[in-house]
Order: sequence, then structure tokens, then C-alpha cells
Amino acid sequence: MTYFTDLGLAEPLVRALETKGYADPTPIQRQAIPALLEGRDLLGIAQTGTGKTAAFSLPSLHRLADVGGSGPKPRSNASCRMLVLSPTRELAAQIAENMRGYAKYLNLSVQCVFGGIPIGKQARALVPGCDILVATPGRLLDLIDQRALTLRNVEIFVLDEADQMMDLGFIVPLKRVANMLPKERQSLFFSATMPKAIAELGKQFIHNPVRVEVTPQATTAERVDQFVTFLNQAEKQALLTLKLRAGLADGSIDRALVFTRTKHGADRVVRHLSTAGVNAAAIHGNKSQAQRTAALLAFRKGSTPVLVATDIAARGIDVSGVSHVFNFELPNVAEQYVHRIGRTARAGADGVALSFCAPDEKAYLKDIERLTGVKLMPQSLPEDFQKEAARLPLPSRKPAEAEQDARREERDARGRGGAGRGGQNRGRNNNRSPGGQSRDGQSRDQYHRNERVRSEWAPREQRGPVFNPLAAEDREAREFGMMPKKPHGDRRPGGQAPGQVERRPAPQGDRRGAPQGDRRPSAHGDRRPAPQGERRDGGRGDGRGEFRGDRRGPSRSGGQGRNGQRRMG
Repeated sequence: MTYFTDLGLAEPLVRALETKGYADPTPIQRQAIPALLEGRDLLGIAQTGTGKTAAFSLPSLHRLADVGGSGPKPRSNASCRMLVLSPTRELAAQIAENMRGYAKYLNLSVQCVFGGIPIGKQARALVPGCDILVATPGRLLDLIDQRALTLRNVEIFVLDEADQMMDLGFIVPLKRVANMLPKERQSLFFSATMPKAIAELGKQFIHNPVRVEVTPQATTAERVDQFVTFLNQAEKQALLTLKLRAGLADGSIDRALVFTRTKHGADRVVRHLSTAGVNAAAIHGNKSQAQRTAALLAFRKGSTPVLVATDIAARGIDVSGVSHVFNFELPNVAEQYVHRIGRTARAGADGVALSFCAPDEKAYLKDIERLTGVKLMPQSLPEDFQKEAARLPLPSRKPAEAEQDARREERDARGRGGAGRGGQNRGRNNNRSPGGQSRDGQSRDQYHRNERVRSEWAPREQRGPVFNPLAAEDREAREFGMMPKKPHGDRRPGGQAPGQVERRPAPQGDRRGAPQGDRRPSAHGDRRPAPQGERRDGGRGDGRGEFRGDRRGPSRSGGQGRNGQRRMG
């Protein structure tokens, strides 16, 4: 008899847990499963790696299976009975894989949908309906918009890693999903941290929930030894390479996870590590889904012992045996540090977290220590570090790639500018550089480009003396030996007729002389006046006069007639 048996879980679920070797529940499972079996809503606060997936999967599968009753309900087309929302593709695939393992001996289907792969295949798989659907918010709404899925039959709704959802900007999609869900449902809301903004979001999904908090908010795993090394930004790559190469050689590092702040920075770290003989792969948003899956699979198998990732992948990497986490760059959001180092010391194991802190990142370090309440232990640079770093080979790059990397490093350094205490002076996207953006929100580079363009075009925009088009018409008539007819009615001073719209003067010197020939005669031998307000060949025909007779003279080649045909001189 185990604790799961005593809870009254269905026999197929207990058998699947025995196959996986589960005997003792984690604290969050012990507190959450009884309340969820009763159908209560749940607000769960627990750090990563505490068994949250099993905590909401086991009671939900028990209710959906209804083993003691009439069995599972029949599936409806293009719908699901349980919906689980995840912020990242990797985490969604991980949750779906675990739930398939728990439902191994149950007649329940599990589908997983996320971006990066063709939507048509996923839509066809949802045609007969499913029992459990694990999805990312973006692809879920795409399927709903294409009428390939409906949420009207959802009985259980799970929102996992809610704080990461808000960090990634999913607040508007989540509100759309909340409006589509049935009012009568069971809702589960999980988050590693619970700031006020997350609590307000939870009120839209859960009602009178049972609150389960197994650890204080934003605390780090107890079994993680946390260190920090102070160094310059240019020394980080050499220190990382030396530590990984030495640790993998003596066996002290089994698998290492390296976190960078940018996607291009992750690729740059992999290039240096590969050149130094360290087998590493990168996983971030610019990689295709096939590349991300292959890199994660190689990391799980151990063939690639080092995985370089951005924060977006921090929530989807659940790999046993991650002994070390390296913060190549400190996160500008302190809560991300908790999720980063939560990738190690999982399932009761020990772990090491080592952070590299540049001088302009000390404000980030203060925010992290203030949030977690843990003082990171300083660790000095190794002996003969400069000599060993000078011996490391550099990756071969084309001149264009080197120039591009230099620009990116300059931009990253500008974005890491210092900030006041408490993380003040932040720009958009948590940019701490006080000079990174102008008052109107433009970047500094864009502001200088706009100013340069204005200075170049300002002389061209200056206008010359006022140009009178009527005087040009009189001059043209005198050149051909006849004066135009005087129009009836009065004429205002300055050559402007009543009711005529004032024309802006053209720059002096831009006037073209009237052509000396090649005027097409009209059918009766009279020159047809041009439309009102239209100026042709330096003059203007407004119906006040007309030219008589058919004249042809030498003309410039390359002109065009009224109908757009080319005139021959």
C-alpha cells in the first residue's frame, strides 16, 4: 500500500505510478491531490522541479476516467475535456509526455499542439476530439480561429507557469481564452512566483480556490550551492570554457546548462565552446522546432553534455542529472534567476549554480539577492587565468560575421547600462541603460539617423521667390506672337482669379522653358485648353485663352504626348 493507493486513485493510475517508480508524494502532491479530487479550484505556488505536473495530472485523470462509474464520456469532434496551457513548446511537450505515461492503462487520449510545425497536421488530429489537450496560447488561438477547435466542452482547465506567461506577453491571449471557457469548470492555477499582477490574473480563472504554497515565494532550491564570480564581460567566455573543459574531463560536471540573455549570445558561446573541444548545442527562439527537439534530445541522452539556452527555454527543460547551471549573463528580471537554477537539484539531487557578474550587472545581482534572500558566495578567478585564457583557440569567422558580432556586443553593452538602486531608470523591455532611448521612445541610433536625414534635406526644402503662373502664360503667348484673350470678370491683385485656390510657389530656377514646337493641333485647328489647375511644359492652361493655328517646329526628342505616347522630334 502506498500513499497514492490510500488516496483512492484509480487502479490503472496506481499501476502506472508503480511502473514509473513513484512511491512517496512530494509536498505539493500531498496537499493538492485531495482537494482536486473533491473538484475544488486550486492556486498552487511552488518552484520548478517539485512535482507540479503529477499534482494536477493524477486527480484530473482520475476524474476524467470515472473508473468506478460509467467510464469516460464519449469524445466530441474538435473539442477537449481538459485543457492545459504552457508558456513554451518544450514544457508543453514535457507535460504531454508525462500525462501519456500516467494514462498508460486508461482509455484517454492526449494531444499536444504548439507552434513551429505545420498547423494542418494538428488540426486533422483534433477532428475526432481528444480528452486532454496540452497547448501553447498562440497555437491554441490559431486553431480556434480556423474553427478546428472549440472550448465549449472543457471540464478542467490548467494554467501552468502563469508568471512566465505574463513575462512572455501572453496576457491578452489568456484573457481571450478565459472568455471562451465554460463557466462551470474546475480551474487550476500554478506559478513559481506570485506577484500582485499574477494574483490579479488568477482572479479571472479561479473562484474560491484552495491555496497551496509549499515554499516561500521566489525562493531557490535548498540543495543548490550558489556562487558568483566578479569579472569583466570580455573574460566570461574564457572562464566558462576553462571550467567546462576541466569539469567534463574530471567527471565533476555531468550535464551543464548555460543561460545567456540573448539568442545571438547563445550562438556565440556555442561557437567558442565547440572550437575549444567542448560539445555544446544552443536552444532558443531562432532555432527551428526540429533543431530545438534534436538539441534537447541529445542533452537528455548525454551525447551533448552542455546546452546553451535563453530564458524562454528555462521552463521547458526537465532533465535529470543537470549538475551545474552557469549564468553567463545575469537576468535583468530577478525572478528568472529562480527558474534558471531550478533546472538543477531536481528530485532530491544536489546542484551547483555559478553566476558571472560584470561590473555593469551588479545592480541585477542586488535585485536577485534581495528577492531570494540568499547571499551568493564569491568565487575568485582560477590561478594563471590570464595565461590559460590566452591559449584558448578562437573560432574562425568571416569579416562580415566579426563585424556583426561587434555591433551586437556594442548594442548589448549599451543595453546593460547601469541603473539606480532597486532597478530604477528602466526603459522599455527592462532596458536599464539611462541613455538607451530618447524621450519619444526611439532608440539612440534611430534618433541620430533621423537628425542626420533632417539636416541633409533641410536645404532642399527651402523655397525661392514667389512664382506667378499667369505671368508665365503671358510670356509664352508673347513668344508665339499673340496675346491670350482677357477673361471676363475681375481679377484680384497678384494675378489670382476669384474662387481660385492659391498655389504654393515653386522654387526659383526650377521653371522649365516652354517647348518651341511639337504642339499637337486640335481637330478644328485650335489649341484645346488644358484642364483647370494643370500645368504643362512650364505654362498653365486654365481656359482663359487659346492658341490658334497649327504650328510645328523643332522639338526635343524624348518628350511625351498627352496620351502618354512618345513624341518624335
